[in-house]
Amino acid sequence: MSKPFPSHRPLRATLVISLVIAALLVPAGFALAGTESAAPAQGSKPDRDLVQTAVAAGDFKTLVSLVKRAGLAGALSGKTKLTVFAPTDAAFKKVPKATLAKLLADKAALKRVLLYHVIAGNVKASKVVTLKSAKTLAGPRVKIAVRNGRVYLNKTTRVVKTDVAASNGTIHVINRVLIPPAS
Repeated sequence: MSKPFPSHRPLRATLVISLVIAALLVPAGFALAGTESAAPAQGSKPDRDLVQTAVAAGDFKTLVSLVKRAGLAGALSGKTKLTVFAPTDAAFKKVPKATLAKLLADKAALKRVLLYHVIAGNVKASKVVTLKSAKTLAGPRVKIAVRNGRVYLNKTTRVVKTDVAASNGTIHVINRVLIPPAS
């Protein structure tokens, strides 16, 4: 019977370093273990802001609708660099209807949930994998973990597509809606 490792930190550090190196070496358009990269060709600058990029993608109709309803479209279209962990329409279908109804009835709560998906700065996937958490614009931190070559937020939400470039930041596509902890 073998003894368990005294600490998983050396293994985690090796995994993170490997992912960062792989992210730097993998050409645009290729995916890293369970994620897709949607980075534009090197040297090109995106001409659409975060909201326009989400609209053009077509998989974020619910998110865009809620962003507009909460009055956040202007903030996400400005010049400030932001990173959005964007749930797809399929992710919103997993939210219980009663929860969604409560959010639609409470603009402040809706705004808080949406801002829990946004972090300040233009944070690319190669940086995300080095973080244990990130402070969201809603206030609470979102936890970040790398397991089996995949990035997870708050243990169960998986990043399914990385580095979707916008003129004012980056979108990382996620498979679930993040709900902030009660304040």
